Amino acid sequence: MNITGLRPYCMRYLEPLADIFVRLGISPNKITVLSLLFGIGCAVSFAYQAFLIGALLLFISAILDLIDGSVARKTDHHSSFGAVFDWIVDKYVDTLAILGVGLSGIAIISRFSDLPPIADFGLVAFAIIGSMMNTFIKPVVYAEAGFSERVCGKIDDPLEGVGFFGRPETILVLILGGVTGYIWVSVIIIAICTNLSAIQRIIYLSGRLA
Repeated sequence: MNITGLRPYCMRYLEPLADIFVRLGISPNKITVLSLLFGIGCAVSFAYQAFLIGALLLFISAILDLIDGSVARKTDHHSSFGAVFDWIVDKYVDTLAILGVGLSGIAIISRFSDLPPIADFGLVAFAIIGSMMNTFIKPVVYAEAGFSERVCGKIDDPLEGVGFFGRPETILVLILGGVTGYIWVSVIIIAICTNLSAIQRIIYLSGRLA
């Protein structure tokens, strides 16, 4: 499914928005902070079962995450801290959004059986773990295998096209779940697919880095 390759096409339509931030003098790191704030708003909305509002806030957070890098390029404000900060904020947003669904108390797998609510939260935890591990593999590879060459400010990632379910898919599934009212399905999909994708990446690396 990997939709990361669609990023350049999306950026074509987001460049005018990036230009607005450039004209306003808003730095890339401030845009990243805005992305985090909208992500927190998403988590709070999800926790209160306002899933449509949460989906909208998550969508805005994702857009801001896309354009901060563009603003950095346009203003020549690339920095190692900015790249690290952006990555950390992404993980916070992902975790908080999924956690928000868990805190909402809606039935997920318990709707199919007499399982206690803790089983639903266990699945949420599994989804969070999968989401984190699936992306945490990347910095581990950078550090341990020495990938450091950058293209357009980003590390030339050997895992960019590996793994069928990454962060973009996670965000998209959560947004669709919030809009349609099937957010519980989103959690199940994320729990299964992120962990399978992590395994796919591990298998790939076992052959490449052996």
